[in-house]
Amino acid sequence: MNFAGVYHRPESEMAYLYTKDIMHIRLKTAKDDIAGVSLLHGDPYSLRSRPDLPKFYTQPTPMKKIHTDELFDYWQLAVTEPKKRLAYAFELIDQSNNCFIYTDQGFIKSDDLKMLEDANTYFRMPYFQDIDAFHAPKWVEQTVWYQIFPERFANGDAANDPVGTKPWDPQTHPGRQDFYGGDLQGVINHLDYLKQLGVNGLYFNPIFKAPSNHKYDTQDYYQIDPHFGDAKLFKKLVEQAHQRGMRVMLDAVFNHIGDQSPMWQDVLKNGQDSKYADWFHINRFPITYTPTDNFEFAKDATYDTFDYTPHMPKLNTANPKVQDWLLDIAGYWVREFDIDAWRLDVANEIDHHFWRRFHNEMLTLKDDFYILGEIWHSAQPWLNGDEFTGVMNYDYTGAIINHFIKRELSSQGLVDRLSHQLMLYRDQTNAMMFNVLDSHDTARIMTLANEDDQLVRQTLAFTFLQPGCPSIYYGTEYGMTGDNDPDCRKPMNWYPDAKAMAMHDFVRDLIKWRKEHWQLIAQGTIELTALPNDQGIVIKRQLQHKQLTAVFNTGRESLDCQLVPLISQGLQKRRLRPKGFVIAMQN
Repeated sequence: MNFAGVYHRPESEMAYLYTKDIMHIRLKTAKDDIAGVSLLHGDPYSLRSRPDLPKFYTQPTPMKKIHTDELFDYWQLAVTEPKKRLAYAFELIDQSNNCFIYTDQGFIKSDDLKMLEDANTYFRMPYFQDIDAFHAPKWVEQTVWYQIFPERFANGDAANDPVGTKPWDPQTHPGRQDFYGGDLQGVINHLDYLKQLGVNGLYFNPIFKAPSNHKYDTQDYYQIDPHFGDAKLFKKLVEQAHQRGMRVMLDAVFNHIGDQSPMWQDVLKNGQDSKYADWFHINRFPITYTPTDNFEFAKDATYDTFDYTPHMPKLNTANPKVQDWLLDIAGYWVREFDIDAWRLDVANEIDHHFWRRFHNEMLTLKDDFYILGEIWHSAQPWLNGDEFTGVMNYDYTGAIINHFIKRELSSQGLVDRLSHQLMLYRDQTNAMMFNVLDSHDTARIMTLANEDDQLVRQTLAFTFLQPGCPSIYYGTEYGMTGDNDPDCRKPMNWYPDAKAMAMHDFVRDLIKWRKEHWQLIAQGTIELTALPNDQGIVIKRQLQHKQLTAVFNTGRESLDCQLVPLISQGLQKRRLRPKGFVIAMQN
């Protein structure tokens, strides 16, 4: 037995309340090392106070191996306890039939009665404290998001166009400082289009006053950018979206602020005598930087910034005055405009103390509020129930792209990577993740796929079967192309040809299917299996008696496939061609 490969951490993603009465317990063991795991569990006080009951350590409950990655096997069991307090340990049997008990005190022999009789031997959940659990807003499980970059979605009011606005051209290659006149009226004009597409969540990149086209250099958080509209128009947009069953999420840039903001301008004017001097991370006065040919780059700024961008000084969120100001801003848009969610830009570079305050403030205003953090790496510290609801799941969807599109990851490699990612978080947390294949920060999926629409469809279908909420970046439903920022921010294609319409209809049907089967996707189990010889991947989803099986051919040869398709591509006479997939349901 590889003792070093056995790992468990109580009160974490390895031991957590799934509902107020049910705990999920997980164990990690070295791959292929352990033949079976059982859980010894019960009321810790029963060992001392209830001699009339059988000893719980004599009644092992088998655990199920739910995932395997490159190095580890993962076991899980759902348990409850009438007294809402739990002691537990793991009985492990290796491939040679050796048996040990893994406890909070380490490994013990299976016949060590002295240790087994001692309640302090066991891992513990002292009490099922529902207030400490991760609570997922149920509406998010049913949501398919649509990301709108406001300046490029639709120009509904030419009267508010910036000086130098360029003609609307979906085929153009935008420069970093180009404007095309997109605004909030343009979104309102197309709400019925979005309703017809089937999306029921709208995620807006920043809409607050700022000099840039992307608006991540905020000048005034309380004001809609005049080139987009005004507060009255935004309120109308939210109301009309809600009437159509759509939730609204805004982008909050609280890590940094634009250098045109009054606070930063005051610091520039008054230096260390400014009342806002300690609102920022200023390393020395006077404040200086050396401009370069790249407007967004300077390597010698005397203050901390986002990236190396001198026009985005970093806010000091440890300062209580900054905290109060930002929390008032966040609350203002919930109270006055009834938004449903915040997406938090550069969330990992802000202190946890602030995010815990933020979480409590938002849920006081709306108990089902959705808080989405922009984090590109493992995010367990933010996802324990007291900060974020989910994160932008770039690690997860990046693995999908690396297999389906870039071919840098084998089918087994993809299964290993996704299994690892799923085990980083609680099951209900995985259902809250934001699954993006492309966005304003990445090249468009159609460009990555070299404009192979079959490959894009296959990748979308696979992603829609994963735990978490799928998100469509504006224009992806029409197969829009674009390389990395700023090319991925072309004006929306409102002039689709037949090929674009075919992609649109596929995405529409996929969204419809996902919304019809949301419970299976959000609450059901998932099993991922790589086919031999790197031929593809099989997904099995199950929730009670409802089952789904899907086969994705990512190899070079056709596969036999006997499934009766609900949705498919490339299936002909029981043969599944490369880039094909079949999704079948069994009740």
